[in-house]
Amino acid sequence: MTKFHTTRRHALAAIAAAAVCCMASTAAQAADDTVTIMVGGINKIIYLPAKLAESLGYFKEEGLKVELQSQPAGVDAENQLIAGAVQGVVGFYDHTIDLQAKGKEIQAIAVFCKVPGEVELVSTKAAAGGFKSMADAKGKTLGVTGLGSSTEFLTRYLVDKEGVASKDYSLLPVGAGNSFIAGMKQDRIQAGMTTEPTVSQMLKTGDAKVLVDMRSEEGTQAALGGLYPAASLYVRNEWAASHKDQAAKLARAFGKTMQYISSHSAEEIADKMPKDYYGNDKELYVAALKASLPMYTKDGKMPEGGPETVLKVLSAYKPNVKSAHIDLAKTYSNAYLSAK
Repeated sequence: MTKFHTTRRHALAAIAAAAVCCMASTAAQAADDTVTIMVGGINKIIYLPAKLAESLGYFKEEGLKVELQSQPAGVDAENQLIAGAVQGVVGFYDHTIDLQAKGKEIQAIAVFCKVPGEVELVSTKAAAGGFKSMADAKGKTLGVTGLGSSTEFLTRYLVDKEGVASKDYSLLPVGAGNSFIAGMKQDRIQAGMTTEPTVSQMLKTGDAKVLVDMRSEEGTQAALGGLYPAASLYVRNEWAASHKDQAAKLARAFGKTMQYISSHSAEEIADKMPKDYYGNDKELYVAALKASLPMYTKDGKMPEGGPETVLKVLSAYKPNVKSAHIDLAKTYSNAYLSAK
């Protein structure tokens, strides 16, 4: 082989290698540009702002590429965030406090709901048998979405508040939606905590009754003693600090979404949602959404006094939270909503 051919071959190899590197760099850049958000049950009305922001084009307006993934239990989504598999989670704010007690710094940068939006339902059969309040939970099995989830936090607090010891009742993870409904119909759980539209669906069929209603400020005040900020977008503090531009764009997109919700009817909002969210009963979905509208924040900001209520609830039965020095200022930030 001549010197010319050898040189030419080396040059072509160098060009090919450069092209591969360029493609890999471009792919990595594209992957880096995509923000992956895991939602703790994407079709739950408490987490509706996630899909609504996408449907309204607010992510694109901010120049963001956002991929929404769904995970039925918030605790599993939280684990994905800590592992770095996703950049954000749409879940309950209380996880930020629980995780800080475990040495992990997570913060909510947009808050969707000032109350949990959760309802403790009791099966009609159990209610007929004398299950009238959380004080009657002794010897019963209560459904939660997952162990370590916000539904477990709240369920334990509500039962413990009534003086029922944790050894005297059981918790069973039954997920949400159809799996929750099946668990109650099969009597695997006698009561359980769930959200809309499952609540309205079970009340409509007559399979359940309401024990504790935390869809409104009034009901939440009665149950928990104050506002309990819940559904929110939370991220790792470290990620937000190193991706300030992306964090601000995400927060602004959700801030605009909350403003949209506060200025539009349940019917108008439902029209923006995918058909599989309400199936063949759009009327039921609209009714459930209408009942839920008061729980949303108007601007995505943390409601005043809310973090303190959440800390009080978690400290009541979680020794690691009670004994830790929790810096609430590190568990949320309103700054990204107004950042330019």
